[in-house]
Amino acid sequence: MFNGDHRFTGSLRDQWRHVGVPWFTFSGAYDQKLHIGVTENSFWSAGANFNYDSQGDSRIQLATLNVSGSYTRILNKSNLLTGGLLLGYSNRGFSQSDLTWDKQWDGNTFDPSTSNGEDFDATTLSFLESSIGVNYRWQKTNRTKLDVGLGVFHLLEPSVSFYDGDTEKLPRRYNVMGVGNIQLLDDIDLQMHGLYQRQEQYDQFVIGAIGKFYLNQKRGKETQIHLGLGYRTAGSLIPTFAVDFRGIYASFSYDVDISNFNDIADNSKGGPEFHVRYIIKHVKQMKKFKVCPIY
Repeated sequence: MFNGDHRFTGSLRDQWRHVGVPWFTFSGAYDQKLHIGVTENSFWSAGANFNYDSQGDSRIQLATLNVSGSYTRILNKSNLLTGGLLLGYSNRGFSQSDLTWDKQWDGNTFDPSTSNGEDFDATTLSFLESSIGVNYRWQKTNRTKLDVGLGVFHLLEPSVSFYDGDTEKLPRRYNVMGVGNIQLLDDIDLQMHGLYQRQEQYDQFVIGAIGKFYLNQKRGKETQIHLGLGYRTAGSLIPTFAVDFRGIYASFSYDVDISNFNDIADNSKGGPEFHVRYIIKHVKQMKKFKVCPIY
């Protein structure tokens, strides 16, 4: 649910380059409201997204292309309920060319020509991605609103092993999120957000707040500046700066790691992330009305 008809988004993140095992991530997405099946109390939306990440000496990578759809029911002027479904194709793989193994060390010297003793049946694999989700929206005004959502990822728990006959599954991941926006003054909003993720014994909680400052609210010249700070329970602070200008949103954040990991990482911290979003709005046609003839 967004104020527009077409939305394009992209994110780029570069992390942990200072410890020799960089983690590069890219995400791009497009979604739109559909003009089929639209009623006064409901509408459909659809989209596609591409995610890619690569990290470590093995350059292990994951590339995923997903398509998604959702149905929103307008319960009344302040309450909306949305259900969504995502299906996708994922490819995961790695390279052994830059890897070294303990069996190549004879106690005195390292011999890269020695067999590593590993016998992978494959270095690439593909699997089906599947997810479902639901979102509740309460909206008092255009600037005071609340979203609460639940998502379940890897619904079918596909096999992700590089060995034949191994039944290792990709466990389901559960997400719970909330985003609330409050209009404080005519030219200032406060946004608060939280995200909890859990996958078997692993979990993570991210909370944060962003102040939105409206520099110009004239139609066609809307301009905002956003300043925010987040906290991740894994041990990091996330300062954020963003500009929203006439439907183009661009933000920069830096994940400042404050965990003990920096004791062995020359005190270098985290990594930068860039995000852009562009929304296209169609000018709606006027509804037909009675024309009174002039004699």
